[in-house]
Amino acid sequence: MTENPRPLRADARRNRERIMRSAGELFARLGHRAQMEDIAAHCGLGMGTLYRHFPNKKALLTAIVQERFHGMTGLARAAEEIDDPAEALEAVLRGYLEAANGDAGFQLALMGSDEPQWEDVLRQKAEFAEAVARIIDHAVASGRVRKDLTFGDFTMLANGVIATMYFKPGGHADWRRHLQIVLDGIRTGTPR
Repeated sequence: MTENPRPLRADARRNRERIMRSAGELFARLGHRAQMEDIAAHCGLGMGTLYRHFPNKKALLTAIVQERFHGMTGLARAAEEIDDPAEALEAVLRGYLEAANGDAGFQLALMGSDEPQWEDVLRQKAEFAEAVARIIDHAVASGRVRKDLTFGDFTMLANGVIATMYFKPGGHADWRRHLQIVLDGIRTGTPR
């Protein structure tokens, strides 16, 4: 989905915000089972209005994921301001997982679902990855985390914890416990 160069009229902007809010709630609760008809009914708008803003469910989910990654980039940049590199890494990982908690649609997107049009989210993902890579580099250089830790590891470790949120092994998985196990596993214990 490409950005529209013309600004939206006030009523169109409000409708788009209502759609995004309603879709976000339904995708969070239902994941990909949320349908366009459900979204239109939930936000109190007609199907025509919904389709004028988003031609299909994939475009709508992509817009939501773009917005979420924009927020994740802000989170990562705020974590970069933390003096202790290990605390900065923990803050960004914990914040990333907190954002996914309770949001089935975002969990699926983070775990690599094919649903969003990822080419339209590449810029947002790259900005997030760059900030997190800097945090990891600082944490590695400080000696507070394993020297072989990379952004690829961050993604895989986060996805493992997100899988416990989404699939809930045993029906009551404690993702925060799993996060603590991950954090304990990447720390070295003593700074250089």
